[in-house]
Amino acid sequence: MRQNLLAKLRRGEPLFSGILGYDETVIPQIQNAILSRHDMLFLGLRGQGKTRMLRMLTQFLDDALPVVAGSEINDDPFHPISKYARDQVLSRGDDCPIDWIGREERYHEKLATPDVTIADLIGEVDLIKHAEGKHLASEDVMHYGLIPRSNRGIFCMNELPDLSPKIQVGLFNVLEERDVQIRGFPIRLNLDLQMVFSANPADYTNRGRIVTPLKDRIGSVVQTHYPLTRELGIEITEANAWRDRDGDIAVQVPQYMKEIVEETARLARTSGHVNQASGVSVRMSIANYECMLSNAERRGVAHGASVVVPRVSDLAFLAASSRGKLELNMTEETGEEDRLIGRLVEEAVKNIFDLHCKPGQFRNVVEYFDAGNSLEVGDSMSAAQCLANMAGIREFPKQIENLAGQLAPDILSGPAADELRLSTAEFILEGLHCHNRINKHRKTGGAVFQL
Repeated sequence: MRQNLLAKLRRGEPLFSGILGYDETVIPQIQNAILSRHDMLFLGLRGQGKTRMLRMLTQFLDDALPVVAGSEINDDPFHPISKYARDQVLSRGDDCPIDWIGREERYHEKLATPDVTIADLIGEVDLIKHAEGKHLASEDVMHYGLIPRSNRGIFCMNELPDLSPKIQVGLFNVLEERDVQIRGFPIRLNLDLQMVFSANPADYTNRGRIVTPLKDRIGSVVQTHYPLTRELGIEITEANAWRDRDGDIAVQVPQYMKEIVEETARLARTSGHVNQASGVSVRMSIANYECMLSNAERRGVAHGASVVVPRVSDLAFLAASSRGKLELNMTEETGEEDRLIGRLVEEAVKNIFDLHCKPGQFRNVVEYFDAGNSLEVGDSMSAAQCLANMAGIREFPKQIENLAGQLAPDILSGPAADELRLSTAEFILEGLHCHNRINKHRKTGGAVFQL
């Protein structure tokens, strides 16, 4: 792995393709760990790409390796360590049969659960082999676990704190001396493998912890993190969300709607109502983005549209895709989760509105509602109907056009122009509501704005 990494660095090849935002922080830690021949623990909150990066470590293995044919632990023909392979090499010499195994076959992964045993990981005496006539004192009677079977490759243990402490103790020898001992047999298998682990922070609820001596034996602890900027978060969401739908309706998303979805997750990560030890998964932004697209798509079907643009009213349905992606503090009341999500969305709209506009720009809109008028928006009305109702607000159509041209000129020049105009109008109205300039009465599938 070390030599292959050095070769990739010399050639300037990209590492961890598809992993965004870690180029200057996490990836250098991984490179240093590999160059140091360290075992690694990836420590970070939910949805930060730990498992994906662990599975991508196979790119640093050789394309294929020769092994003694029939060996359970990928024995090197020149340095066999199991009794089976030693006997094969001793009895057959240069005629010993050889197999070639690829890099994917040399990666094994295990999810740590409380019922995992030493037999699963290290090995056990196989009583079936004993029943077949092999003596209990013979090494041939052993069944090897996942770790010996990962010899000359990578073994990954996900969610390490969930592993029973007494089983964690069983990994001490593997990490430090690189050998395993099974059921007191006087043998030592000197393994050549990389051990990697993933974990949430040790203080995450009461799910368990990594015992200190085990942590001490892990060479490098690689700390992952949330996206550092809103723009990076949007890029990650777009790379992972299901955007290219298989239906007949095209969904075009303006930048400000992407910003609102990402800002909602960013606000949750700083909210005092959310358990920050548990964290807010990056999957929240991905699921919310997909839910927003789906509601716009559903509305397009209802109105027979061929192209739609998400609106702020679509965000009313984000509670379903946000549940489970965050965990409230213990002091929060039952049912508070949905109300908190609604408040986070409103605060996100306000922040993004302030990024692009000022409430004072739209005094004419406030005056319209001051005069006792009201305005309804939502799924039940087409874009043409809503825009026609807004035409009575002095200078508002022109303001909508200007802001839409500023925020999404590419959509404004296409077939979704009216959809964008209405989306921009809802963005303005919601921003004014968040600044307490106008009131909003929520209703199923939409809202009524009034004084």
